Amino acid sequence: MIKELKQIHVAAAVICKDDKIFATQRGYGKFKDGWEFPGGKIEAGESARQALVREIKEELNTDIIVGNFIGSVEYDYPQFHLSMQVFSVRVKHGSLELLEHEAARWLSPGELDSVAWLPADQYIVDHYLRREMTVSKDK
Repeated sequence: MIKELKQIHVAAAVICKDDKIFATQRGYGKFKDGWEFPGGKIEAGESARQALVREIKEELNTDIIVGNFIGSVEYDYPQFHLSMQVFSVRVKHGSLELLEHEAARWLSPGELDSVAWLPADQYIVDHYLRREMTVSKDK
């Protein structure tokens, strides 16, 4: 009998500034030390955009403006299935203060491979960001 994986729905923020992307390193849990885009679980009754505003305030003490939908990822981790919606985000107010993460870095296009991304986040880098950053750089 095949066991059905628990479903987890999250929203993630690609925060850009001066052609760099903000990446955070997890400070707790099974995936501690892995790099990811900040965000978190979508609660019952919340849209992905609402969840992102709440999560970024909780994790980074920062108010954001959620921009365009970048893409989504469906990824099977051993313990659960992750459904992640990813949006471009601008900082409205705040300084991206690390309240839950171990570390953070601003990454240029050439530095995207300098951190150990969690698998679902790596998919976003490979299938959406690398192409977008190359296209915008060529304009």
